[in-house]
Amino acid sequence: MELNFKDFPKLITERLILRNIENTDVVLIHKLHSDAIVNAFVGRENSSNLKKAEEYIIKMQNLIARNECIYWVITEKGNNNLIGSICLWNFDIENEIVEIGYEMLSEFQGKGIMTEVIKKIIEYAFEQIEAKIITAFPSSDNINSVSILKKMNFVLDKKKYNNTHQNIKNLVTYTLRNSPIKN
Repeated sequence: MELNFKDFPKLITERLILRNIENTDVVLIHKLHSDAIVNAFVGRENSSNLKKAEEYIIKMQNLIARNECIYWVITEKGNNNLIGSICLWNFDIENEIVEIGYEMLSEFQGKGIMTEVIKKIIEYAFEQIEAKIITAFPSSDNINSVSILKKMNFVLDKKKYNNTHQNIKNLVTYTLRNSPIKN
């Protein structure tokens, strides 16, 4: 697997820009981390404040610098404001496995945005990082997230994969394998 994020990959879809997190994102990171709907599914307490948001940004910037995570802020074209985020992390180099994680402000959910973003990130994970498997660990209660994963051809997997998730009720595992295209 190819893990070098020094030249951060800005990705563009039809409607969106996926860019590096910036210190100026602090207010919107705070908003995202204060969203009770989002927090219910990611196992995070509703205790965000601006100081914690600043610390989170620094943490993400450090993880990216150490090639331990790649974290994109999701913005609409023509507007630099964060509406969500997506990351690849929990790299298992030996088995060529990477985990995908994502969250979006509740007012932007249900508009096909995350489907568009995940499609682009899958492409990046398989083509640039050269992962063989992408894992996702949603709550089975998060019907929207599970639906998106299924739409992207992820399958429910009973195998145990390395994950560090806590405080998520009804955690399930979905995987997507990079299968060669058959002619």
